[in-house]
Amino acid sequence: MTDVTASDSHSPVFGWLGFAVASISLLAALFVFWAGPFAPQQTAGVSLGELAAEIGKSTLRSAAGIDQPEPVAPTRDLDDYLQIGVAMLGGIAIIIAAVGLLRHERRRPAIAGIVVGTGAILFQFFAMAFFALLGVLVIAALLNSFSDVFSDLFGG
Repeated sequence: MTDVTASDSHSPVFGWLGFAVASISLLAALFVFWAGPFAPQQTAGVSLGELAAEIGKSTLRSAAGIDQPEPVAPTRDLDDYLQIGVAMLGGIAIIIAAVGLLRHERRRPAIAGIVVGTGAILFQFFAMAFFALLGVLVIAALLNSFSDVFSDLFGG
Protein backbone atom coordinates (compact mmCIF):
# COMPACT_ATOMS: atom_id res chain seq x y z
CA MET A 1 0.00 0.00 0.00
CA THR A 2 1.29 3.50 -0.80
CA ASP A 3 1.86 6.07 1.89
CA VAL A 4 -0.26 9.20 1.37
CA THR A 5 1.41 12.37 2.63
CA ALA A 6 -0.33 15.51 3.79
CA SER A 7 0.59 17.36 0.59
CA ASP A 8 -1.12 14.74 -1.57
CA SER A 9 -4.31 14.51 0.50
CA HIS A 10 -5.98 17.41 -1.30
CA SER A 11 -6.40 17.65 -5.03
CA PRO A 12 -4.61 20.80 -6.22
CA VAL A 13 -7.75 22.64 -7.32
CA PHE A 14 -6.61 26.09 -6.22
CA GLY A 15 -3.07 25.55 -7.49
CA TRP A 16 -4.26 24.62 -10.96
CA LEU A 17 -6.91 27.35 -10.95
CA GLY A 18 -4.28 29.91 -9.95
CA PHE A 19 -1.99 28.67 -12.70
CA ALA A 20 -4.81 28.86 -15.27
CA VAL A 21 -5.77 32.41 -14.26
CA ALA A 22 -2.08 33.43 -14.25
CA SER A 23 -1.63 31.98 -17.74
CA ILE A 24 -4.65 33.92 -18.99
CA SER A 25 -3.21 37.04 -17.33
CA LEU A 26 0.16 36.60 -19.04
CA LEU A 27 -1.49 36.00 -22.42
CA ALA A 28 -3.65 39.10 -21.90
CA ALA A 29 -0.56 41.15 -20.99
CA LEU A 30 1.18 40.00 -24.17
CA PHE A 31 -1.95 40.72 -26.21
CA VAL A 32 -2.32 44.24 -24.79
CA PHE A 33 1.38 44.91 -25.38
CA TRP A 34 1.58 43.64 -28.96
CA ALA A 35 -1.92 44.42 -30.28
CA GLY A 36 -2.41 47.77 -28.53
CA PRO A 37 -2.91 50.63 -28.21
CA PHE A 38 -6.64 50.35 -28.65
CA ALA A 39 -7.61 53.92 -27.80
CA PRO A 40 -6.91 56.68 -30.35
CA GLN A 41 -3.40 58.09 -29.92
CA GLN A 42 -1.81 61.35 -31.00
CA THR A 43 1.28 61.18 -33.15
CA ALA A 44 4.66 61.49 -31.44
CA GLY A 45 5.31 64.84 -33.14
CA VAL A 46 2.09 66.35 -31.81
CA SER A 47 2.78 65.04 -28.30
CA LEU A 48 6.36 66.33 -28.31
CA GLY A 49 5.24 69.68 -29.73
CA GLU A 50 2.62 70.06 -27.00
CA LEU A 51 5.23 69.11 -24.39
CA ALA A 52 7.69 71.67 -25.72
CA ALA A 53 4.98 74.36 -25.82
CA GLU A 54 3.92 73.53 -22.25
CA ILE A 55 7.53 73.73 -21.06
CA GLY A 56 7.86 77.15 -22.73
CA LYS A 57 4.62 78.43 -21.19
CA SER A 58 5.65 77.17 -17.75
CA THR A 59 9.02 78.89 -18.05
CA LEU A 60 7.39 82.19 -19.05
CA ARG A 61 4.90 81.97 -16.16
CA SER A 62 7.72 81.31 -13.70
CA ALA A 63 9.79 84.19 -15.06
CA ALA A 64 6.80 86.55 -14.85
CA GLY A 65 5.95 85.40 -11.32
CA ILE A 66 2.54 84.08 -12.34
CA ASP A 67 1.17 81.05 -10.49
CA GLN A 68 1.16 77.75 -12.36
CA PRO A 69 -2.29 76.32 -13.22
CA GLU A 70 -3.81 73.67 -10.97
CA PRO A 71 -3.01 70.08 -11.97
CA VAL A 72 -5.70 68.29 -13.93
CA ALA A 73 -6.36 64.59 -13.39
CA PRO A 74 -5.72 62.64 -16.59
CA THR A 75 -8.67 60.89 -18.15
CA ARG A 76 -8.50 57.12 -18.47
CA ASP A 77 -8.98 55.37 -21.78
CA LEU A 78 -9.45 51.78 -22.90
CA ASP A 79 -5.72 51.01 -22.75
CA ASP A 80 -5.53 52.09 -19.10
CA TYR A 81 -8.47 49.88 -18.17
CA LEU A 82 -6.97 46.91 -20.02
CA GLN A 83 -3.63 47.32 -18.23
CA ILE A 84 -5.36 47.62 -14.87
CA GLY A 85 -7.47 44.55 -15.66
CA VAL A 86 -4.45 42.47 -16.61
CA ALA A 87 -2.62 43.47 -13.41
CA MET A 88 -5.69 42.65 -11.31
CA LEU A 89 -6.03 39.29 -13.05
CA GLY A 90 -2.40 38.55 -12.22
CA GLY A 91 -3.01 39.56 -8.61
CA ILE A 92 -6.08 37.33 -8.39
CA ALA A 93 -4.03 34.45 -9.79
CA ILE A 94 -1.36 34.98 -7.14
CA ILE A 95 -3.99 34.98 -4.38
CA ILE A 96 -5.72 31.84 -5.69
CA ALA A 97 -2.40 30.01 -5.99
CA ALA A 98 -1.42 31.14 -2.47
CA VAL A 99 -4.69 29.69 -1.17
CA GLY A 100 -3.60 26.41 -2.76
CA LEU A 101 -0.34 26.58 -0.82
CA LEU A 102 -2.21 27.39 2.40
CA ARG A 103 -4.48 24.38 1.87
CA HIS A 104 -1.34 22.20 1.61
CA GLU A 105 -2.12 21.21 -1.95
CA ARG A 106 0.65 20.05 -4.23
CA ARG A 107 3.24 22.77 -4.38
CA ARG A 108 4.23 22.72 -8.02
CA PRO A 109 0.97 24.02 -9.59
CA ALA A 110 0.53 26.65 -6.88
CA ILE A 111 4.11 27.92 -7.15
CA ALA A 112 3.80 27.97 -10.94
CA GLY A 113 0.62 30.05 -10.60
CA ILE A 114 2.38 32.52 -8.32
CA VAL A 115 5.41 32.78 -10.61
CA VAL A 116 3.40 33.21 -13.84
CA GLY A 117 1.02 35.72 -12.20
CA THR A 118 3.97 37.72 -10.91
CA GLY A 119 5.54 37.51 -14.36
CA ALA A 120 2.41 38.97 -15.98
CA ILE A 121 2.48 41.93 -13.60
CA LEU A 122 6.23 42.45 -13.95
CA PHE A 123 6.03 42.25 -17.75
CA GLN A 124 3.70 45.23 -17.78
CA PHE A 125 5.83 47.10 -15.24
CA PHE A 126 9.09 46.61 -17.13
CA ALA A 127 7.49 47.45 -20.48
CA MET A 128 6.14 50.69 -18.99
CA ALA A 129 9.50 51.48 -17.37
CA PHE A 130 11.32 50.82 -20.66
CA PHE A 131 9.04 53.13 -22.62
CA ALA A 132 9.27 55.79 -19.89
CA LEU A 133 13.07 55.64 -20.15
CA LEU A 134 12.80 55.86 -23.93
CA GLY A 135 10.53 58.90 -23.56
CA VAL A 136 13.01 60.58 -21.23
CA LEU A 137 15.78 60.01 -23.77
CA VAL A 138 13.65 61.53 -26.55
CA ILE A 139 12.80 64.54 -24.38
CA ALA A 140 16.47 64.97 -23.46
CA ALA A 141 17.42 64.88 -27.13
CA LEU A 142 14.68 67.42 -27.89
CA LEU A 143 15.86 69.76 -25.14
CA ASN A 144 19.45 69.34 -26.29
CA SER A 145 18.46 70.35 -29.81
CA PHE A 146 16.67 73.41 -28.37
CA SER A 147 19.80 74.39 -26.47
CA ASP A 148 21.76 74.22 -29.73
CA VAL A 149 19.21 76.50 -31.41
CA PHE A 150 19.32 79.00 -28.53
CA SER A 151 23.12 79.02 -28.42
CA ASP A 152 23.22 79.69 -32.18
CA LEU A 153 20.64 82.48 -31.92
CA PHE A 154 22.15 84.23 -28.92
CA GLY A 155 25.80 83.48 -29.60
CA GLY A 156 26.25 81.33 -26.49
